[in-house]
Amino acid sequence: MVVHTRLLALSLFTTFALATPLASLKLSRDLLVHDSRDTIPFGFSFKALAAPKTPLTLRIALAQKTSDAVVDALYSVSDPSSDTYGQHLSKTEAAQLAAPDAASVTAVNAWLAEHGLNATALTPAGDWMEVQVDVSTANTLLAANYSLFAQGDSGLQAVRTLAYSIPAALKGHVDLIHPTTAFPAPVQSNLIVGKRAFHEPLLPRRDQTSKCSNGTTPACLQELYNIPTTPATVASNTLGVTGRFGNNVHYTFLEEFLKQYRPDMDPATNFTVTLLDGGNNDQDVPSVSEGELDIQYTVGLATGVPVNYIMVGIKHQDGDLEGYLDEVNHLLSLDTPPQVLTTSYGFAESSLSFELTDKLCKAYAQLGARGVSILYAAGDSGVGCKQNSTSFVPTFPSNCPYVTSVGGTQGSAPEEVWGGSSGGFSNYYPTPAYQSTAVTTYLATLSNATASAGRFNASGRAFPDVSAKADDFRVWENATASLFGTSAASPVFAGVVALLNDRLAARGKAPLGFLNPWLYATGVRGLNDVTAGNNTLECNGEDVGFEAAPGWDPVTGLGTPDFDKLLKLVGL
Repeated sequence: MVVHTRLLALSLFTTFALATPLASLKLSRDLLVHDSRDTIPFGFSFKALAAPKTPLTLRIALAQKTSDAVVDALYSVSDPSSDTYGQHLSKTEAAQLAAPDAASVTAVNAWLAEHGLNATALTPAGDWMEVQVDVSTANTLLAANYSLFAQGDSGLQAVRTLAYSIPAALKGHVDLIHPTTAFPAPVQSNLIVGKRAFHEPLLPRRDQTSKCSNGTTPACLQELYNIPTTPATVASNTLGVTGRFGNNVHYTFLEEFLKQYRPDMDPATNFTVTLLDGGNNDQDVPSVSEGELDIQYTVGLATGVPVNYIMVGIKHQDGDLEGYLDEVNHLLSLDTPPQVLTTSYGFAESSLSFELTDKLCKAYAQLGARGVSILYAAGDSGVGCKQNSTSFVPTFPSNCPYVTSVGGTQGSAPEEVWGGSSGGFSNYYPTPAYQSTAVTTYLATLSNATASAGRFNASGRAFPDVSAKADDFRVWENATASLFGTSAASPVFAGVVALLNDRLAARGKAPLGFLNPWLYATGVRGLNDVTAGNNTLECNGEDVGFEAAPGWDPVTGLGTPDFDKLLKLVGL
């Protein structure tokens, strides 16, 4: 089947080349292929050549003047052993490190001007530019053949090309142009709705020894992780929550949730909303759970911390990268971005090219250098299973070394692995120094005789970094529902970090910022080690997965938070 797909793609590529206008052929003489693919991604099919007047928004990523400057700065301010630990960069300082060379900007603008085009900068650093064109212009500009492709299962349609070129003189100045050869990826919420929604009075469980006996609630999490109920006091310390796909959050649902599960709080406690890419928080839209969960368990746990819901719409009809890119670029444009950001969405690492992935990772590094803690749900697909493949499927953005990935646990005292918790090793990034010792220790415990052996890149960035409960979260959406997933774990851990930042700010100290170097070196002593359970799943006829173990493991990371211990470890 793969052979047939490849032959079809090559046939289409030949057809596209023959269909290129003669004018484009003349302009293409000084162009060099910048990127190409010889197959259409699995699940997509060619529909037709794109109509010439179809509008396109091209994003041009310029090479940064010094490619590692931002990452070096990130580690400098995030490593507890560094003399500059906690001395986070300003917006201007970070942008200067991420900026392209002036010659790159001049060269790209001159190229666009030759075609009557003007670009606008998307970031303070100017490393992303945007230009509005139509398909006809894009085909000429890039010697491309934009066509309409469709994804059978989802009905998603995308205008893409199998190859594109840029002038030889721009090699080294332009990293990539999007959308071109990268196809949309199915972004997913890391959330599983329980087998039943509880519309009737909930029956108590047999075990009444803890506040977790009737499901995961704020009281359960406060008891389990020593999370305080004392309100935050520093208004400038904010917590950002990413929303997507119409996951509108209902104010009345939050009010009822607080009445039921945080009666000590003012039920009118609310959150602010930032709208991007045509997003909205229309209160008439039916609940789809993710947004309700994220807000109820940030507002309801990080007592008194101002919460901002960043609702990202679908401005670009076939967008996948755009939502991620537009959100991080928006945050980079702010003088004071939220000190913590939690996101409960992601997709397979292999869905994006390394070049696209790295551009986003470097943007997260820039935010981290400015003192922002970026947390992502690890995912709910275990080690990840790809049909007819022997390799595990790591998730994005958890594969990024500059974010904190949050896995899932279940139960209490002691906790164990929540079986869906994603974890593993990136095929794109090597193991970062901050986790090298912890990961090496874990790998030494593995047997080469298991079914999982050889299915992962043992030298890759390992995830998750930490974890929190992911089971049976009680959420109000016109009735009490039971929700599961690392979607719940990430907001919980983010709330703990936001409360730590509040206590730090009250003493005039800097926020924690990028967490991982501190977590692996120091913060691990403030985490509950989870040593039981696994994320094994059946994949192509075999049971495969990882087991929890003492210390770090690729299921629950370093463990779950203990606020009191972490507070002491940050020096308070």
